Amino acid sequence: MGFIKNIINSQLIDVIEWTDDTQDTMVYRYDMNGKEIMMGAQLTVRESQVAVFVNEGQLADVFQPGRYELTTQNMPILTALKSWKFGFKSPFKSDLYFINTKQFLDIKWGTSNPVMMRDTEFGMIRIRAFGIYSFRVKDPTTFLKEVFGTSSLFTVEGVEGQITRTLVSGLSDAIAQSKIPALDLAANYDELSQFALTTLNPKVEALGLTLTSFVIENISLPEEVEKSIDKRTSMGVVGDLNKYTQYQAAEALREAANNPGGGMAGIGVGMGAGAAMGQLFSQNMGMGAAPAAPQAQNTTPCISCSQAIPAGSKFCPQCGATQTKAAPTACEACGAPLATGAKFCTNCGQKV
Repeated sequence: MGFIKNIINSQLIDVIEWTDDTQDTMVYRYDMNGKEIMMGAQLTVRESQVAVFVNEGQLADVFQPGRYELTTQNMPILTALKSWKFGFKSPFKSDLYFINTKQFLDIKWGTSNPVMMRDTEFGMIRIRAFGIYSFRVKDPTTFLKEVFGTSSLFTVEGVEGQITRTLVSGLSDAIAQSKIPALDLAANYDELSQFALTTLNPKVEALGLTLTSFVIENISLPEEVEKSIDKRTSMGVVGDLNKYTQYQAAEALREAANNPGGGMAGIGVGMGAGAAMGQLFSQNMGMGAAPAAPQAQNTTPCISCSQAIPAGSKFCPQCGATQTKAAPTACEACGAPLATGAKFCTNCGQKV
């Protein structure tokens, strides 16, 4: 009798625990190896773990981190399902799953195809984005029912594709709804990440998971848009066009000095190109400049009404009086008659 009892006891499991040496295992089904769990067995559930008993595909009991002695009092659901009459102290014949509840970090995501968006400055453009995210199991019961089922081993790879596609789709909607200009996207990575995290978590929680972080590392614009931005940047760097012309001339002289074979012809071509470019920029940038102020005209008073009139006028535009005095016919000093065109009186010598 004692021999038979020893054989039976050797088929019973008295200590149950699981340590994870991997970085991507989410669910591990405890290997019974043909044995059964004995009454009073010790179950150790470590932090970042949850133990779930499943009876013929039906969830029975869930144990949070801690140390437990498996008895009918500690496992009322499983005991009720089995209705054991305790033979050989072994009422527990169900599957036991350990579920990792730690964070799974540095999961990469990226847009497989460009995302179309309407930009206020560039019109319709295509953008690409990539980054990382992390997640964890939030509800072990939902995760068991919706995802891993009866699998003996389940890793991050099993849900990574589903989560990544959900994130990319949600981020595309978030960027479109934000209406942030393409040039300002880089300054709003944190806001977009937080918006996407809040928006997408309800979709992931339906699988018993939750996103703990979502990071946008880069949003790249099409090559044509980047070239357009580079041109605008170059225009801003040019600044003072006169100094730019002088700089171009100096560069031409330097290039000619480094290339003796080019001679003065090379200098002339370089300086001419620099001057022409500077002049072209000046014309384009100065099209909206205000016209020069008109030069002031010489004026003289009218001999009749004393109003200012342009110098050399023969008639006053105000009163119409002629501006040419009639030559005197008699000397104002002595009254002697004057010859035509005389400048002095022949009688008294008075200046006419």
